[in-house]
Amino acid sequence: MSVIYDDFEEMAASLPQMQALMGLDLGTKTIGVAVSDVMQSVATPIETVKRKKFTLDAARLVELAKDRQIGGIILGLPRNMDGSEGPRAQSTRAFARNLLPLVTCPIGFWDERLSTVAAERALLEADTTRKRRAEVIDHVAAGYILQGSLDRLKHIRSAL
Repeated sequence: MSVIYDDFEEMAASLPQMQALMGLDLGTKTIGVAVSDVMQSVATPIETVKRKKFTLDAARLVELAKDRQIGGIILGLPRNMDGSEGPRAQSTRAFARNLLPLVTCPIGFWDERLSTVAAERALLEADTTRKRRAEVIDHVAAGYILQGSLDRLKHIRSAL
């Protein structure tokens, strides 16, 4: 069922088990995409979608979701460092509202503060060239977003 959850704990209760999840890092020029395994334990960055217009971007995301039988979509929510929401967070929420009628799974948000910084640090530690970092940073950041939510999901489920 397609619903947007603001609260991750509520979303966790609605997520199917044994189905992959998708994490998205929305940028102004690109969308980083990562997916989990069906056990919902490991996030793998898979691609960066170059943004054109919403219908084309959404079509690619819907195609990926169908091909991989995605059970839920996690969008990185770019909050300000003080926890407030600015224009980028509002844009992410609008993207989720527009995507909702096109998918059959729940959509939720994950606080993505510092995910790109963490991804950049990991790529630097791996001695990745500047050109290659630019190519992969968004889907690596999506992997960080998704992995954070998977770890939280595991914690929530183990507490039940």
